[in-house]
Amino acid sequence: MTEPPAPPDLPALHAAVTTWYRDNARDLPWRRPGTSPWAVLVSEVMLQQTPVARVLPVWQEWVRRWPTPAAQAAARPAEVLRVWDRLGYPRRALRLLECATAIVARHGGQVPAAEEELRALPGVGAYTAAAVAAFAHGRRTAVLDTNVRRVLARAVAGQALPPPHLGRAEQARATACLPASAGAAVTWNVGLMELGALVCLARTPRCATCPLRARCAWLAAGRPADAHADRRRPQPFAGTDRQARGRILAHLRERPDGTWTPAADLLRAAAGAGDGDGGPADLVDPTRPARALAGLLADGLVAVGPGPAGDAYRLP
Repeated sequence: MTEPPAPPDLPALHAAVTTWYRDNARDLPWRRPGTSPWAVLVSEVMLQQTPVARVLPVWQEWVRRWPTPAAQAAARPAEVLRVWDRLGYPRRALRLLECATAIVARHGGQVPAAEEELRALPGVGAYTAAAVAAFAHGRRTAVLDTNVRRVLARAVAGQALPPPHLGRAEQARATACLPASAGAAVTWNVGLMELGALVCLARTPRCATCPLRARCAWLAAGRPADAHADRRRPQPFAGTDRQARGRILAHLRERPDGTWTPAADLLRAAAGAGDGDGGPADLVDPTRPARALAGLLADGLVAVGPGPAGDAYRLP
C-alpha cells in the first residue's frame, strides 16, 4: 500500500527543524560558507558509514593536500591510501582519485551541479550526487542518508526505522516533504541530517528533547516496534575479511614509500600475529589472510612484484 506522500502540517515541521538546526548545528568545516564543491564531495564520500570525529582530521589533511580535482588527479594511489589511513572501506580513496580524474577530463576540473552528471562519476551514487547537488550547489533535491530516512520514517510515516533498502515510495515521500524554495530545502535536508545524528538516534532516541515530538507520528502511535527487524543483518568487524584487509593495509602504510614487503609478512599481519587482536577468530578460517590479500590485489589496493623469496607487495 502506498504511503501518503507528506503530512498535512508540513510547514510546521519545516519551521521546527529549521529553528532547531539554527540553534543546535555543529560547526563542521564542510558546512561553512565558501567551502568548495570538491571539498563537499570529499566530505560526503568520507562520511559514508564513518563517524564525523574520525573523518574530520583526515578531511582537513586531504583538502589541504588536494584542494581541487586537478590536484587530486595528480596524486599517486599510494599517497592517497596513506592519507586515507584507517577510515575504512579504502576503495573509497581510490574512487576519489578516479572521480577527480573524471572531473578534470569531462568537466574542466569543476564539480558538476546536475545530479545525472554527478552520478556518472566514479564512486558517486545517488545519495552522494544528491548531497553534492544540494550542499555544494544549492539545488532542491531530497538527500536521503541513514539519519534523514530515520527521522522521516518516524515523524512522517510512524515507523520505528525505515526499511533496510530505500524504495520508490520512501523516495517520493521525502521529495514531497521538501520545502518549495531551494534554499529552504537545503536547510531542511541538513537539519534532518543533524537531528538524526544528535537526537533521533537509532537505538536510544532522545524524544524528550526532539523539536518534532508534538508532531511525530511514531510517538503518537506509541512508539511501535521495528517492523523490519527480522530483515536487518548485523555487520560484525572482528574476525572478518575486512578486518584482515585493514591489517594488511596498515602494515603497508607503515613501510617506507616504495618498499616491497614479502607475502609472509602480510599474511602474519592479516592474522593479527603479535598485535594482541588475533586469536580464536583467526583459527576458525586459516584461509582468511590469503583471501584478504588476494582481494586487496584484485581491488587495486596493493601492487605485486617479484621478491627474493617469492611475491612481494606494496601500496600501488
